[in-house]
Amino acid sequence: MTRPVPRWVGALAVLGALLMGLPLLGLLLRAPWPRVPALLASPAALDALGLSLRTCLASTVLCLVLGLPVALVLSRLRGRWVALGRVVATVPMVLPPVVAGLALLVTLGRRGLIGQVLSLGGIEIGFTTAAVVIAQTFVAMPFLVVAVEGALRSIDPDAELVAATLGAGPSRVLWQVTLPALRPAIASGASLAAARALGEFGATITFAGSLQGTTRTLPLEIYLQREVDTDTSLALAAVLIGLAALLVLATTLVGRERTA
Repeated sequence: MTRPVPRWVGALAVLGALLMGLPLLGLLLRAPWPRVPALLASPAALDALGLSLRTCLASTVLCLVLGLPVALVLSRLRGRWVALGRVVATVPMVLPPVVAGLALLVTLGRRGLIGQVLSLGGIEIGFTTAAVVIAQTFVAMPFLVVAVEGALRSIDPDAELVAATLGAGPSRVLWQVTLPALRPAIASGASLAAARALGEFGATITFAGSLQGTTRTLPLEIYLQREVDTDTSLALAAVLIGLAALLVLATTLVGRERTA
């Protein structure tokens, strides 16, 4: 039996859903669907789509490799360190994208805090494909950290304690007890992180620039085509919405499995 909600809450929910859904519907209705295959076959569109998929995959892997340890440590912090850890882990999620890109640029750019040291060794990060991956990871990893850290705080620690009592080392407990229990949260967080990375724009253009085939991802190509070819920008935007919707749908399905 579903729990009832007040009518005024339902009315506000409808307004909220319309605010979120109507712009997407408007874009999809405006897209030139008969010409979409031809528009997507252009070299610029193919380069942008291919680059977005490759960098999104790379940044999602980085989010998993780096974000899972952050979530694990954060869930075990106590006292004042909890607040500090959560600030560091979640601020990139709420920063304006251009500010995120500027922060990366002054840190890892050629004249940045770390970038100038790397430049002496012949390593350039800014305005390269690597910069795209770093920018996407910077803004997307908090989504994974938040999802997994919340799940870690809600799971029963007794299984880990029992495994440790039976002689399992910390690494074995992690691989055989903790991570299997976190599988739904990890999958959900990774899907959200991938969707965020796929749509990243501001940090990318500030830190990586817009070079076709190198740093011009799908959102950047949409922005450029908006001024010169509206149909192409709408076609690319429809593709981006479809890809993001699939990733969010995967998150929803994982959430259902988790609560089943």
